[in-house]
Amino acid sequence: MLKAEHIIKTYNAGKKVALDDFSIHVPKASVYGLLGPNGAGKTSFIRIINQITQADSGEITINGQKLNPSHIKDIGYMPEERGLYKNMTVGDQLLYFGELKGMSKNDALTEAKKWFDKLHIDQWWKKKLSELSKGMAQKIQFVVTVLHRPHLLILDEPFSGFDPVNANLIKDQIIELKNNGTTIILSTHRMESVEEMCDYVALIDNSKKIIDGRVFDVREKFKKNIFGIILSEIDENNFANFKSKYEIFNLSTANNLVSFDVKNDTNQNNIISDLIHVGKVRSFDEKIPSMNEVFINAVSNNS
Repeated sequence: MLKAEHIIKTYNAGKKVALDDFSIHVPKASVYGLLGPNGAGKTSFIRIINQITQADSGEITINGQKLNPSHIKDIGYMPEERGLYKNMTVGDQLLYFGELKGMSKNDALTEAKKWFDKLHIDQWWKKKLSELSKGMAQKIQFVVTVLHRPHLLILDEPFSGFDPVNANLIKDQIIELKNNGTTIILSTHRMESVEEMCDYVALIDNSKKIIDGRVFDVREKFKKNIFGIILSEIDENNFANFKSKYEIFNLSTANNLVSFDVKNDTNQNNIISDLIHVGKVRSFDEKIPSMNEVFINAVSNNS
């Protein structure tokens, strides 16, 4: 759906490099996580897509067409720094932003009421934004972003300010939009959101893309062939032989259960075969790193 190829963006007459040969492909109807430390280049890329600023070189296409002003109406952008009018009523604000995106007043009114029902905020229509809590205002910002039914949705820290219940409500709406064909770029520091929602991910550090791909494949790339094991009814002699054969750590005993991790770079079936002689296998799980661990390791390795 969106392709960015060899994007370079600099500031201060080329002294500050924000994006250095940055390329990604965001498939249609997917949630694509854009990750990176503060100052890595994420916001610069988002601003280029929204045509707030321009790349020095490289090309972005949407559905095969070079990025141009006609795409603005097809993009919904929820910035981290929210941009609503505090002294305008919620209803007037929604109609105003809807018309800015090319909607008729009636179309904007119909779509707004649909979202108000979904998010349980129908009683807020005549309230001023200044009367709402941060979380309530966040909901209005989300509705403003999706009101015109954009094909591409860019969300920068969309869960900031939400309690867990409302964060989950917004998450469900994002997934529903994806399932209905919307393409979503999600910029966030919440790694649990990446694991729950994203199909693909790219990690930017120091202006460069250092890893990208399907979330599962990225996590697989950083695994260390470590398995978590829980046993009961231990044969101590056979366990001693097992420990001499394998690298074991995090060993603990509680409630007649022995737990430990084992590292093995060969066939995991060999471990299972040996464990059968040690005791009753209660649990055997390969430890795949979380996206938080991937993020930390990838950035550390790139330093």
